[in-house]
Amino acid sequence: MRNRTAAPARETRPAPGRDVPSQRRRRGAPEEPPGRRGRRPVKKNKAKRALLWTGGIMAFVVVAAAAGAYLYIEHLNDNIQSVSDDGASTGGFSKDKAINILLIGTDKRTGAGNEKYGDSGSAGHADTTILLHVSKDRSNATALSIPRDLIVDIPDCPTEQEDGSSKVIPGETGVRFNTSLGQEGRTPSCTVRTVTELTGIQADNFMVADFNAVKTLTSAVGGVEVCLAKDINDPDSKLNLTKGEHVIEGEQALAFVRTRHSVGFGGDLSRIGLQQQFLSALMRKLKSNDTLTSPSKMIKLAEAGTKALTVDSALDSIDKLKDLGLELGKLDTKNLTFVTTPVIDNPAEKVKTTVVLSESQAPDVFQAIQNDVSFTAVKEQKKKEAAAVAARLKGSKADPADVRVQVYNGGAPAGSAQETLTWLQTEEGVEKSENAGNAPEPLSKTTLEYAPDQADQARSLAAIMGLSGSALKPGKSVTNSQGLPTMTLTLGKDFKGAGVSLTAPSKAPDVEKSTADKVECAK
Repeated sequence: MRNRTAAPARETRPAPGRDVPSQRRRRGAPEEPPGRRGRRPVKKNKAKRALLWTGGIMAFVVVAAAAGAYLYIEHLNDNIQSVSDDGASTGGFSKDKAINILLIGTDKRTGAGNEKYGDSGSAGHADTTILLHVSKDRSNATALSIPRDLIVDIPDCPTEQEDGSSKVIPGETGVRFNTSLGQEGRTPSCTVRTVTELTGIQADNFMVADFNAVKTLTSAVGGVEVCLAKDINDPDSKLNLTKGEHVIEGEQALAFVRTRHSVGFGGDLSRIGLQQQFLSALMRKLKSNDTLTSPSKMIKLAEAGTKALTVDSALDSIDKLKDLGLELGKLDTKNLTFVTTPVIDNPAEKVKTTVVLSESQAPDVFQAIQNDVSFTAVKEQKKKEAAAVAARLKGSKADPADVRVQVYNGGAPAGSAQETLTWLQTEEGVEKSENAGNAPEPLSKTTLEYAPDQADQARSLAAIMGLSGSALKPGKSVTNSQGLPTMTLTLGKDFKGAGVSLTAPSKAPDVEKSTADKVECAK
């Protein structure tokens, strides 16, 4: 972890344009005869002097403001702490693609007053983890909570040490998710790798927050509104609130997100619901006019945010954080959906303390996020676009024997192109197919490009391979080894093997969820 060294103080110079003496008559110049009226040139000189004066003042104001803003930005940059992603993430979000940010809340007890909570010697585990997926068109987002007590496999984790050397921390199988951070010296990059292993979704960036982040961010915005369906007095979390709506901040906000014994079934899953309600409230407050139009709140927020969060090295400046903030700011809270990873009680335990993935629901949730499917209502235009994509699969289909296609490997495992070619020719009757080798660049998703007059061939191959309408890309044909027009099939990173369907979901699975625009009372 690093914290930039503060920039040296700048030398203070006299402000330009101040204490300008009045212009004097040039020595030796003849005086005007008494009683002679002033001429226009004299007025012109006065106007010129006035212009110089005001111009100097304006220049000073602009320079001073610019210097002040620069120094403040440098101050904010100095606040930011960052750690290496150790190659676990994509290297940073892009403005023209969907965004995946991993938010990690640790139970590390650093900071004033936090030693009284629980285990003061905690290394800081992945206590609260949310994968925030923002759609490519920014019309919707999904916040996927990952239970800390979920049994997972943690992969080997290369980490950068303080002396600059690299160390691989061995992975483990069948352990709690929260041990992906802190345990055995694991860094946030290990949590990123674990999430990728679990969901198939690779984060672009990550942010880590401790107890202080909850306290300072809520105080910076003047508190957030939450609701309880019953009175709660929890001696463990120190939360003591009556039934109804409350505005909480600071220590009280921290107690709210930590309580679990007094809500729902008293476990971690119930606490996740409480934390989702809290984050919804924080999101609403951040986007409210009350916050956005208050310079003092915005300054407090900038101070608190840059001090409270540890980010990956691709987010280590205020400019980068600003760009991310602008992308997230395009979201409407009614289209930000909170979902919890579907789980069931661990069948291997007599006393239920951990959970495992629900194999009937979790893969569908992960696949929906992978394919940028919204879990909530979106604009009518998006529905029209989805209908247009689905329409590509409707219509006549060519006989497999008449389908001509070249197969490229664009990120699938080595040998996938030949494996697919053999399967198409021997089992599916697509004999006019060729192995074209590696694609010019890797693709995240498998695509089939075809010319307008090859639409019937495209539909036939899509049906054989289980391709969705979004995988079909109208374009142009290429020529095969016989000089005949042919389609181009590029196997992307989502390729799962010859004969395995790649049909992407067009609708999110039916799971319990909530949206950030609504105030819900915790039960």
